[in-house]
Amino acid sequence: MIFGTQTKGFIKISIDGTTINPSENISAEHIAYLPQHSFLPKNIKVRDLIPIYFSEEKKQDAIFYDSLVAKLTAKKVGELSLGQVRYLEVLLVGNLEHPFLILDEPFSMIEPLYKIEISKLLNKLKAEKGILITDHYYEDVLEITTQNLIIKDGIASKIDGIPDLRKLEYLS
Repeated sequence: MIFGTQTKGFIKISIDGTTINPSENISAEHIAYLPQHSFLPKNIKVRDLIPIYFSEEKKQDAIFYDSLVAKLTAKKVGELSLGQVRYLEVLLVGNLEHPFLILDEPFSMIEPLYKIEISKLLNKLKAEKGILITDHYYEDVLEITTQNLIIKDGIASKIDGIPDLRKLEYLS
């Protein structure tokens, strides 16, 4: 609904007091989006992928010289593990100029090492960007978030921890 691609229901978006119409391509200026499924082309080498997203050399270097990505630059995206791909995707999206990020399932189906690294990256990014995460891996989410909501039957409820998840029947 935020991107205007789902029209069922109603949504009101306000950024810094200015109302934004979702159908006016909100992602172009305001929100970068990480989809649940990988969006990177499989047949391109990591070193050739980075300049597609960033023309500025300083931004490219931030990705190229990341300690985890530096080891992968000669490999094709299709040769990487799910965790490596997801980390690279979060790093790419997180370094875009958008002040807000929407991350769909950033922790899903990846190795613990990359969950830890993605958590570190998101903790760093949240100091400068607003981040909205949707993920079933609630423990990973609760470790890094500053505010949590569950939407059930169209009603948003604030979550302070696992007892609230149980109360709202998200957990048994």
